[in-house]
Amino acid sequence: MEKTTENKNDYIMECKGITKLFGGTRALDGVDLRIKKGEVHALLGENGAGKSTLMKIVVGLHKPDAGSIQFEGKPYAAKGPAEAIRAGVSMIHQELNPEPHLTIAESIFLKREDTYGKSPFLNKKETNKKAKEILDRFDFKIAPNVLMEELTLAQVQMIEIIKAVSCQARLIIMDEPTSSLDSEETQHLFKTIRDLKEKGVSIIYISHRMEEIFEICDTVSVFRDGRYIDTKSMDGVTNDELISLMVGRKVDQIFPKTSCPIGDVVFSAQGLSGKGFSDIGFDVHAGEILGISGLVGSGRSETVRAIFGLDSLSSGKLTLNGKEIRIRKPSDAIKHGICMVNEDRKGYGLCLFRSLRENISLPTLPVKQKGLMINRKKEKKETIEMANMLTVKMSGIEADCHSLSGGNQQKVVIAKWMMANPKVLILDEPTRGVDVGAKSEIHTLMCQFASRGMAVIMISSELPEIMGMSDRILVYHEGKLNGEVSRADILSGKIDQEDILSMEFGQKLYA
Repeated sequence: MEKTTENKNDYIMECKGITKLFGGTRALDGVDLRIKKGEVHALLGENGAGKSTLMKIVVGLHKPDAGSIQFEGKPYAAKGPAEAIRAGVSMIHQELNPEPHLTIAESIFLKREDTYGKSPFLNKKETNKKAKEILDRFDFKIAPNVLMEELTLAQVQMIEIIKAVSCQARLIIMDEPTSSLDSEETQHLFKTIRDLKEKGVSIIYISHRMEEIFEICDTVSVFRDGRYIDTKSMDGVTNDELISLMVGRKVDQIFPKTSCPIGDVVFSAQGLSGKGFSDIGFDVHAGEILGISGLVGSGRSETVRAIFGLDSLSSGKLTLNGKEIRIRKPSDAIKHGICMVNEDRKGYGLCLFRSLRENISLPTLPVKQKGLMINRKKEKKETIEMANMLTVKMSGIEADCHSLSGGNQQKVVIAKWMMANPKVLILDEPTRGVDVGAKSEIHTLMCQFASRGMAVIMISSELPEIMGMSDRILVYHEGKLNGEVSRADILSGKIDQEDILSMEFGQKLYA
């Protein structure tokens, strides 16, 4: 057999022996990684495995405690993202932090602005013109002078992608780039990635969505507990092999749905209308997981935001256990036993600079009161138990939530509402940015909630999750319900993933 030799010039970046400590936690332990020129290289691993930490070192957000990096055959050590961009490295972060008062054009060209010659004054006309050209290439039909604060989460994600590509980078790091995108937007991103690859640009692609890894990536490297485990070509590797490498064990069921007795109707919505949706009606029963599917912007999240009191309803009626209720703000919903895990954990789910203990116990503080004082012993014991149940990777219960990875932050949000033991639990993208092992654990807990008689409403952009976990599925299209699918139809093969996707795009199915 002819032996193939690898040329050092084949690699755009080589990381050797990278180690990073955060206090007593070893986030990276002697990690090696090599990225070829013009390849899409996936990084896989559970939350806390070290993927994002290594990438933040590459773009200069963290300084390694040991190890070295070579980029294009030369020693490389960026002192910050601006220096990394000048060197040819750009990163799209999992956690979006847009400047709300900047326009789209200003955000795209931040720190790369046009000025009038040597003048310190910005040339807004030229900046807007260049931004419009870039936005048109991506078929992004929003004016460049619109403020970032006016955009949806999915639109902000697209602007971050456009910004990274516009830097003319030779290596682009994408950390969960599709977490807020619908299927159509995701396919548009994949086309952009393929175009970049043809031009010789290298992509490091971090995602927990296995189907994306198999569709778009050439190579995959697996991390576990801060260590590099293995690198494999996507040709021939199986989903089960990758999962075993990631978690160090076999995960037999990603969607461990258990059948629960379906009881009486707990919650009803009748004729709900508001911003982005109209004439929505549905029931949720005790012990039922009701899945809500639809493209981003179809009205699904807007509906549950209004039910929880984050947005207003223009018409409609809400009923809980047979009695009409009025919800004008989230505190009203919580008093009635309706809780919601929002898709935007940073904006609505967490007090980032407060401890895990404070975040998890927040909805149930009155229960822990002893006179005018909080029973700290009870509070600490219960929050530690809940954090351990959800396998939150933390240095301690008093650590700030800001110090956690995105997936572990999501677990804390879910733990917070688990403590409240609600009658109705709304989960909007409950496993967004969460690794495959944690997904299985969250799904198991959802089933446990249903088994206690709780009514669970779950919104997800991942059709396998919706189909795997729901007793019934409501499908949205352009602000209206376009159909309902039963679990029996899915299990019998009468309805498949393509059918539900067609319904999301407006097709009527008569099963």
